[in-house]
Amino acid sequence: MFNTLKQGKHTILSHPDYLNLVDINWFDATYWQQQNKIVGTKKGRATAWFFKHDNLTAVLRHYWRGGLVGKVLSDQYLYPGLENTRVYKEFSLMIKLIELGLNVPKPIAAKVFHNGLIYRGDIITQAVNGAKSLLDILIERPLNNDELENIASTLALFHIKGVYHADLNINNILFNEDGDVYVIDFDRGEIKQPNAQWQQANMARLARSFLKEQGRNNSFCWQGNDWKTLHTIYKQKLSA
Repeated sequence: MFNTLKQGKHTILSHPDYLNLVDINWFDATYWQQQNKIVGTKKGRATAWFFKHDNLTAVLRHYWRGGLVGKVLSDQYLYPGLENTRVYKEFSLMIKLIELGLNVPKPIAAKVFHNGLIYRGDIITQAVNGAKSLLDILIERPLNNDELENIASTLALFHIKGVYHADLNINNILFNEDGDVYVIDFDRGEIKQPNAQWQQANMARLARSFLKEQGRNNSFCWQGNDWKTLHTIYKQKLSA
C-alpha cells in the first residue's frame, strides 16, 4: 500500500515509487528554496509550495487549522494515534483513490511530527500538469459545454465510488493540460456508502462556492444556466 518510516519524533509515509528517496528535508520549503527548486506558490488559507526535483514536479502543503481554533492553535492537532491523524487519513485515502482509477494527484509522501499530545503534519503530492482551477478559468472566460460535461461526469464518478469530499469547491477542481478534470485536497475526506443525502450536500457546497466567488470577483464568467447544465448532467451520470 505505502511505506512508513519512523525517525525520532517524525513518521514519514511514502508511495512505493519513492521508497528510500524521501527524507525529512523534502517537507521544508526553505530546503527547496536554497536549491532554487521552488517553481511556484499557491496562496489560499496557507501557502502551497511547488518544487521541481529531477523529473518530479510536486506540491508541498502544511496542515493548518481553520476557524477560531486556528487562530489559537494554528498548526497543532491533538494526537489520536498515527492512523487517526488527518495526515495519515488523507494520504491513505489518496492511495485508495489512485487504485480506484480516479483523477487525483499522485500522493508522494507525508510527514507526521508527534511531540507529546500534539502533532503537526505535511503532505506532498504530484503536481497536475498544466493545472488551472475552475476559479482561474472563470475569472478569464466562461466554461464551454464540453468542460461542464467533464466536470459533471468526474464528480458523478467520484460519488458513485463513494468518495466524499469535505470541502468541494471551485478551487479544488482542476483541469490539466489535456482538459481532464482532477479533484484535489482530500483532508477530512472519506469513502462512504453512496447515498443521496451526502452526495446532494457535496453538490450544494460546490454550488455555494460558485456564488461566493461570483460575489468576490469583479470578473467572473458564471451564470445560473451553467449550474443547471452541470447539475443535470451530473444527475444523469449518477443514475446511469
